[in-house]
Amino acid sequence: MSKYRTHYCKDLTEDTVEEIVKVAGFVENIRDHGGVIFMDLRDSTGTIQVVSNDDSIFDGITRESSIKVEGKIRKRQEEDYNDRIQTGTIELLVSDLEVLGKAKNVLPFEVMTSKESNEDTRLKYRYLDLRNPKVKENIIFRTKVIDFLRKTMQESDFLEIQTPILTASSPEGARDFIVPSRKFHGKFYALPQAPQQFKQLLMCGGFDKYFQIAPCFRDEDARSDRVYGEFYQLDFEMAFAEEEDILKVGEDIFRKTFKEFGKGKKISDEPFTRLTFKESMEKYGTDKPDLRNPLEIIDITDVFENTTFRPFRGVTVKAIIVEDIADKSNSWFNELGDYAKSIGMSAGIGYFKVTEDMEFVGPIDKFLSEDEREDLISTAKLKPNSVIFFIADRKNASKLAGQIRDELGRKLELIDKDEFKFCIVKDFPMYEWSEEEDKYIFTHNPFSMPQGGMDSLTSKSPEDILAYQFDFVCNGIEMSSGAVRNHDIDIMKKAFEIAGYDESELEYRFKALYEAFKYGAPPHAGMAPGIDRMLMLLLDEDSIRETIAFPLTAAGSDAMMGCPGEVSEQQLREAHIKIRD
Repeated sequence: MSKYRTHYCKDLTEDTVEEIVKVAGFVENIRDHGGVIFMDLRDSTGTIQVVSNDDSIFDGITRESSIKVEGKIRKRQEEDYNDRIQTGTIELLVSDLEVLGKAKNVLPFEVMTSKESNEDTRLKYRYLDLRNPKVKENIIFRTKVIDFLRKTMQESDFLEIQTPILTASSPEGARDFIVPSRKFHGKFYALPQAPQQFKQLLMCGGFDKYFQIAPCFRDEDARSDRVYGEFYQLDFEMAFAEEEDILKVGEDIFRKTFKEFGKGKKISDEPFTRLTFKESMEKYGTDKPDLRNPLEIIDITDVFENTTFRPFRGVTVKAIIVEDIADKSNSWFNELGDYAKSIGMSAGIGYFKVTEDMEFVGPIDKFLSEDEREDLISTAKLKPNSVIFFIADRKNASKLAGQIRDELGRKLELIDKDEFKFCIVKDFPMYEWSEEEDKYIFTHNPFSMPQGGMDSLTSKSPEDILAYQFDFVCNGIEMSSGAVRNHDIDIMKKAFEIAGYDESELEYRFKALYEAFKYGAPPHAGMAPGIDRMLMLLLDEDSIRETIAFPLTAAGSDAMMGCPGEVSEQQLREAHIKIRD
């Protein structure tokens, strides 16, 4: 028998009345009710009210101290029932109390309402924050989801294999965290941005189905849906597989997981909606569309091919039509105009309302010709009481229209909060032109197979080459990226040559894959759902940091552990490092 407890709070019921028990936990609060002192003890499973016939037994006890209490369980008076806690009909009459760890008199925040406190303070005292049952439940939930993912993969005959944390630096789209080597003067390891090369090497090694709950490290700025430094993904790969094989596994994982933990919300049926990258950009202005929003973008550039209206001349013109909102107030439209200015549309947003008589009313109507009005009615299929919004720009019309679409969805409350709507965006461009680097660069994963193989690489312009790359998207958030991998050494050489890598550099940077592909590499494909983002959606949290036990702050620091911090001169010497001023 434990010297600290015989029961957890969850085990204390009316069936334990008159039993002598021991419980251990933290002092949640102490209350003085007219000379009678009550104390609430909280453990990891719940709370129990503690009372004593000798009030002096509570003298000197501070909130959040850890204590052990022994005593008899007794029934409360009916008028004293507390239906907010599981043990609300009973209490513990203390016979012995021991303080195991005394807390300071002043706490940095109230534990039970810690989520209302400043985030930096919460993270500095994260061990206190985690005592809040709501915060703790997120971490318990995380454990359950990861356990479910692991079992799901094992049931599909995937083998869990761990890959190295110390590895070589690799240009995979983000900055590496580098680790100096003590043994190899002037050389560095890197923390993996993803297990990308290792999982491909496992396929070359004859493993058919691999997975792991993989930590990934990227020196990228934090956002609400991305933590700084490290994150976790369900990384998996299949040998002798095509794109459709991987898409089906991904659909199965997401649907099963969101059905199990989605709290009854509606989930997309399989197969998920599939969009090409081009189609997604044209219809939604983003490659991460929120399909809960029914609004779509249309291209009306041709309508204004010969226009005299200067803002629409020689640019791309996109439009969004919303039905039955012509009666919105001027202030409503002004708010949308202010939003448009905030995203870079300096003149705000053009629009007009369509009356019952199919007349146009709005700021830009007077600039349109009669032919343009007729073409708009036909092209945009305008209806009475609808409003058409115009987004015109030389380079960024699609992106801006996507942001306006999102804002309209929010303002008009078109988003169903009780639905997880998935889609797959595929057929990404293999390359894009970088003005900064003055060359073509990879748009996604450099290890992807180009559609059409060598023929595409040799006969098409780089911007016209598509890759077997895809993203899973849910409610406007990228949940996973994946691809069919390039397993042919000659195709790999040509693909990297277009991006400016000669063969010697390819061999140097990707030595293992370069060599492995010379020994009969099988065709293979894979993907990696982001666990932290899955949890963020399932928990309906606004910040991804709420899903992680010990996250860094948004700025990338950790006041609790004091990192990043300085190291000693001896450590620097051992790693052959000198700090520049």
